[in-house]
Amino acid sequence: MSEPAVFAENQEGAAPVLVLCDHATNRVPPCVNGGSLGICAADMNRHIAFDIGALAVARLLAATLDAPLLATNFSRLVIDPNRGEDDPTLLMKLYDGTIIEGNRHADATEKQRRLDAFHRPYHNAISTRLEAWLNAGITPAVISIHSFTPQLRGRGPRPWHIGVLWDKDRRMAQPLIEQLSENPALVVGSNEPYAGSYHGDTMYFHATRRGLPQVLIELRNDLIETEAGQAQWAGVLAPVLSNILKGLD
Repeated sequence: MSEPAVFAENQEGAAPVLVLCDHATNRVPPCVNGGSLGICAADMNRHIAFDIGALAVARLLAATLDAPLLATNFSRLVIDPNRGEDDPTLLMKLYDGTIIEGNRHADATEKQRRLDAFHRPYHNAISTRLEAWLNAGITPAVISIHSFTPQLRGRGPRPWHIGVLWDKDRRMAQPLIEQLSENPALVVGSNEPYAGSYHGDTMYFHATRRGLPQVLIELRNDLIETEAGQAQWAGVLAPVLSNILKGLD
């Protein structure tokens, strides 16, 4: 039996908070080119294939906040769940200098097959969880955990330790930025290294359109590549997020 496209963990968590990890693993399922995208192991272990350390941090946060977690069980190179279905970067053929051989000849039929097998099940799981809360008269919050590479090929180093991404709703993002910035040792980015306002991405589709409190957190991946770093950053974030969530009540 094939493995599911989605990790669903701590589903009995009491907090009305959904923790997400869009780019949780670098797994290529056997039904996609026999389990290989034709690129070397070193590239499959880079940020182009998944968000290094993000799943572990997301799991620790979900456990501490007593919140459900949903995460992908496929590489972003198989199909990127943090893109709308019509996004041209949904199925990458070239990423940060690496040609994705297994995607070079993927046609519209193959794109639809991967949407059905991976992308849509993840988003359906998110919608099902959020709608269950909303139908019960509960307004949930959404926290998404990502990581970013310290430096893209051919570009300068990124100075941020953490980025807090937001779009129209700053109920969670603003206090998180302010409280993290109280630590002079941290370089905190507001909508860095990416903007939080991409229409069609996971947070826009599920949180912004529903008017839900939300925040997307980007951690520099060299800081969370070890278990110690993952525990340290979960320990930094959990109490701050817990206080912010209490303030939403």
